[in-house]
Amino acid sequence: MIIAIDDPKAPDVLALLDEHLSDMFATSPPESVHALDPEALAHSSITFWSARDAETGELLGIGALKQHSDSLAELKSMRTSAAARGRGVASAVLGAIVAECRARGIRELKLETGAENYFAPARAMYAKHGFLISAPFADYTDDPNSVYFTLAL
Repeated sequence: MIIAIDDPKAPDVLALLDEHLSDMFATSPPESVHALDPEALAHSSITFWSARDAETGELLGIGALKQHSDSLAELKSMRTSAAARGRGVASAVLGAIVAECRARGIRELKLETGAENYFAPARAMYAKHGFLISAPFADYTDDPNSVYFTLAL
């Protein structure tokens, strides 16, 4: 697997992001969907990664990092393709993003994910990697459809 900074507007990435956004709107009320579209993911405050099969180049997963300040960043748009689920793609992308946070001197990595059962595997993965449930941050507010996590670095 190769994890590298990529273009959120690449055709295969667009297809995975479309699937991601469709699932988010299908499982959460619109006001509780905080997933970013490709245009937002291309913003200069965001670094976007893809995970690809080392032999075929097939897109396996994506993840992004939004830097809020010198010490605070947010994990965004984590998604594994249906064909690659259960192969450690999300953990590998998360590891690359955490390593980048440490290299930048970021002290806290935060994220928002859904509270619905659909998001239970994501919540379990974040907990497995040391993220702790926390309060809303940045522009987020208390929302019964959201769960917030923080990882101290």
